[in-house]
Amino acid sequence: MTTTTARQLRHIVHLRFELPGPARLEDLRPLLEQVTPQVQLLEPDSAVLDVTGALRFWNRDAAEIARLIQLRAAAHHSVRAAAAAGPSRMVAAMACGLTPPGRLLTVDPAGVSAFLRPRPVRELPGVGPTTARLLIQHGVHTVGDLAGLALATVQRLLGARTGRTLHDRAHGHDHRPVVTEPVARSTSAEHRFTRDELDPAQHRRALLDLAGQLGTRLRTDAQVATGLTITIRYADGATTTRTRTLPEATHHTVLLARSAYDLYETLGLQRARVRNITLRGDNLSPAEHAARQLTFDHTIDKALLIEAVQDRARRRYGTDVIKPAVLGHAVGVRRARNDP
Repeated sequence: MTTTTARQLRHIVHLRFELPGPARLEDLRPLLEQVTPQVQLLEPDSAVLDVTGALRFWNRDAAEIARLIQLRAAAHHSVRAAAAAGPSRMVAAMACGLTPPGRLLTVDPAGVSAFLRPRPVRELPGVGPTTARLLIQHGVHTVGDLAGLALATVQRLLGARTGRTLHDRAHGHDHRPVVTEPVARSTSAEHRFTRDELDPAQHRRALLDLAGQLGTRLRTDAQVATGLTITIRYADGATTTRTRTLPEATHHTVLLARSAYDLYETLGLQRARVRNITLRGDNLSPAEHAARQLTFDHTIDKALLIEAVQDRARRRYGTDVIKPAVLGHAVGVRRARNDP
């Protein structure tokens, strides 16, 4: 493992709280920010802190600061917390996942490789069920097995971007910062029909346009959505709402559109007079934290390549320069908006 200088070394604390009854994670923010301003809340029950700049102030190491937070959370909020300290967000999060409530686990920089290598490869962030099955089929059962492969081999198995990301993580490299700025929790777009619309084909056409708006907004802001909500408003002013968790966090239009169509089908509309449709992406998070799972559907891979070309064209020539043929005459659509 490459030696890290003291100047480059970070000290990260990851906590997972047992929140009783009506307690909310946000209620613990003041307590955490008394320790360091570098705090990122991870709903529903976790927080990550970069305490590198707080070590001298508290005259304690990262593990002692983590213990201090555990004691204060128990004393002031009656909340138990599992805690872990490590040199990166990934290592601290993995260690915290192995720690029972009220306990503390510390991974020193020199011990990162020894900690990671025996862990099952499925525990590595970004390795989902499909990726794990593929790696196991090729004899990669542990994080150490993955770290032992050449980068080119991993990229041939998993693709260039995902392969490099997971290869780096298998070696303990994770440079993600603690994000103190709150990101938008949701983003939505609304389509208002020029008249009360009965035609399901027009409803689906609107959903495709809304998915395109959401996808473009999310990719521009480097965010992904983990949930999707559709709201239908009818001619009499009544509304129906359906929400679902996406199979994987995404900002790709084709995947958002598929889920939007599925949600629409659950409504079972029959000659409903629809006045407007709203599509909302929920529980947004930074795109760098997500990894797309492998699929054997090559049409999706082609669609994502086309999407990347479309994004480059839109950045250069404007948002309306390219769109699906079925949306060639779209009217009455509001642009996407972010909701705090």
